[in-house]
Amino acid sequence: MRAGDGRALRRGAELRVPGGVKDGMCLLLGATGVGKTLLVKRLQDILPLSSGDGKGDLGEPPPTRPTVGTNLTDIVAQRKITIRELGGCMGPIWSSYYGNCRSLLFMMDASNPTQLSASCVQLLGLLSAEQLAEASVLILFNKIDLPCYMSTEEMKSLIRLPDIIACAKQDITTAEISARKGTGLAGVLGWLQATHRRND
Repeated sequence: MRAGDGRALRRGAELRVPGGVKDGMCLLLGATGVGKTLLVKRLQDILPLSSGDGKGDLGEPPPTRPTVGTNLTDIVAQRKITIRELGGCMGPIWSSYYGNCRSLLFMMDASNPTQLSASCVQLLGLLSAEQLAEASVLILFNKIDLPCYMSTEEMKSLIRLPDIIACAKQDITTAEISARKGTGLAGVLGWLQATHRRND
């Protein structure tokens, strides 16, 4: 998915936003500084817009600070989905929070090639965890608003993502986003809603 294209794709299929109201748990993981906290704040910002034509100005990004510990946020749009964000510095104990996870958002910084290999190791660890074997996974390549960002195709090639997807037990989706500008976030929200309905 290129910059400005608001669709989130799951192995080539477009996602549709379902109805209904049910609870669900989503884990939001990624290295420190990839934009996890800003993503959650922006998803809350677009909720009023999603009930209309999905267009509108999100305004300036709110201030954030690195998460130390865990943050719980409820996203309510046709259903309640609880997002548990875990700080990047908590990587060694992420596995303590895998229980009852229906979906996983894993963020990578598309503007930081030096962090890519470490993020790939984290991703492989998540995909090999038995407790996450049935979780749906959305890999988010964030910061596509920056001029130095790597495209999805470049990142897929560098971390050999097609091979990872072929060997994984999980249903894996990828998307390019800008949490700062709001690009692609409507697709993330739609993926969450569709995934949690499918897992009910």
